[in-house]
Amino acid sequence: MSLQSDNRRWDFETDLLVVGAGAAGMTAALVGALEGLNAVLCEKSDMVGGTTATSAGTVWIPGSRQSSAAGLPDTLAAVRTYLGAILGEQTLDDRLETYLATGPLVLDYLAERSSVAFIPPPVHPDYRAEPGAAIGGRALGAVPFDGRKLGRDFARVRPPRREFLVLGGMMVGKNDIASLLHPFASLRNFAHAVGLLARQARDRINHRRGTRLVMGNALVARLLYSLKQRAVEIRYRSRLSELIEREGRITGAVFNTPDGDIAIRAKKGVVLAAGGIGWSSALRDRLFPEGTRRFSLAPESITGDGLLAGERAQGQIEQEFHSPALWMPVSVMQQPDGHLSVFPHIMLDRAKPGLIAVNGAGRRFVNEADSYHDFVEAMLLSHRSVPSIPSFLVCDRSFIRDYGLGLVHPGTRDLARYLRAGYLLTGDGPEQLAKQIGVDGGALADTIERHNRFAETGVDEDFGRGGSELNRFNGDPLNRPNPCMRRIGPGPYYAVAVWPSDLASSAGLRTDVNGRVLTSEGRPIPGLYAAGNDAASIFGGTYPGPGTMIGPAMVFAWRAAMDAAGKLERYAADVAQ
Repeated sequence: MSLQSDNRRWDFETDLLVVGAGAAGMTAALVGALEGLNAVLCEKSDMVGGTTATSAGTVWIPGSRQSSAAGLPDTLAAVRTYLGAILGEQTLDDRLETYLATGPLVLDYLAERSSVAFIPPPVHPDYRAEPGAAIGGRALGAVPFDGRKLGRDFARVRPPRREFLVLGGMMVGKNDIASLLHPFASLRNFAHAVGLLARQARDRINHRRGTRLVMGNALVARLLYSLKQRAVEIRYRSRLSELIEREGRITGAVFNTPDGDIAIRAKKGVVLAAGGIGWSSALRDRLFPEGTRRFSLAPESITGDGLLAGERAQGQIEQEFHSPALWMPVSVMQQPDGHLSVFPHIMLDRAKPGLIAVNGAGRRFVNEADSYHDFVEAMLLSHRSVPSIPSFLVCDRSFIRDYGLGLVHPGTRDLARYLRAGYLLTGDGPEQLAKQIGVDGGALADTIERHNRFAETGVDEDFGRGGSELNRFNGDPLNRPNPCMRRIGPGPYYAVAVWPSDLASSAGLRTDVNGRVLTSEGRPIPGLYAAGNDAASIFGGTYPGPGTMIGPAMVFAWRAAMDAAGKLERYAADVAQ
């Protein structure tokens, strides 16, 4: 139970109290302020951004004005067909229809009233090759942002993962890679590469890292900039301890701070957006399957505080999902300075031609070019019958030269430090490599030979690799006939172990269409909202496309803040007119 607030002395009060400064929390605080509420945002760490800051910063919002303007129109009928093929009866969740109707409104609202802006790339395919899938338009990325506009608060933006920064802290987007790797391939490549390098050189004079922000860092910086413009108070190093209830209503919360505990009264409501399960051992042990609890891509400050506090306040943690989390395969290497590099294999290597993934039997088990979530789902399924945690990505030397492999960048000539660290395993032939990764040599040799036959014809008869828009988008368009397949060999051969890691929670507090937390009986808890990873996924633990976590996080944070301000129904009516 949450602590009763009778006779409690409040340290101060506000209208809207938001817990957690990721995309959901920052959106809720911003919208509350825009609608005339006094909003306070409490963040456990000393930086904003949460998991969003280290993500691609994409939102999956079908039917937007921005996508139509870019020549990428969509229809709700197509979206419903696509989601129906993935979710089945779970499409009956009324939050899903609310999301589809509200998403475009939220994009326009933020574009008109803040510095938060998105644009759709021409091609950014949905993750599943189902009827109604889109090649582009549903996924929108945050517009790049100049971190210098934040002044001293630039240091408050959580940086990307160290493994994705180059040249002393420069962010690199997907569209920058070709120019940096092949600057002399064209005048355009050369000009872009020179511009990036010159900007980074200037940045390092006054900043610890580059201020050209893209992807999740751009979204977080835009939200922070907008919060600063509205003078929203952000209280750092404030960890949620307990929610306060009086006469059945959540009226505030207690936070642990360096200066002692403080109690904040919230007259209009409390929004839980503390990042979901993260590193909470109690929740990981309760909700995650065996083999998936070791690694997480969440910041270490995310430890389930919002979920556990909401549960103590009689909220229900919804967990009857296809999956309790969204997964990512990661490889791991201990660095000389003691840092443990956990590298997410998103799309830079798995989909490229000349690589396969094998399980403990030395056999392929998955379409390597499918989404990271589907890759790990296949790993977990394989593990039920054959040891598959970890699995191994296998390639030859030319693959590393052309595409890199995990932490090993393309074109790396000296592999010694990766071999010494045990990150890379190698063998002159399949049998020698098999000994290093602990699989049967004959089986691995047969697997590589079978793959090579498929590469010759361009048809993967086992898993259909290269058959979807997503596969081809992340493959190599210059490789024919299949952008995702080419022969492996001759040696030497290399392998890297990959493990399951969660990047976001699907299991979370049960909520209604306005983000209000529900009890096990389906009753809204007055004064208590949840958004982002603290709220149960509207997609039932599936992963339909890029941005299907951040999109709902921002949309339901918007609805929660509007509801707390008493403006939701009026705004919807005005838009309808």
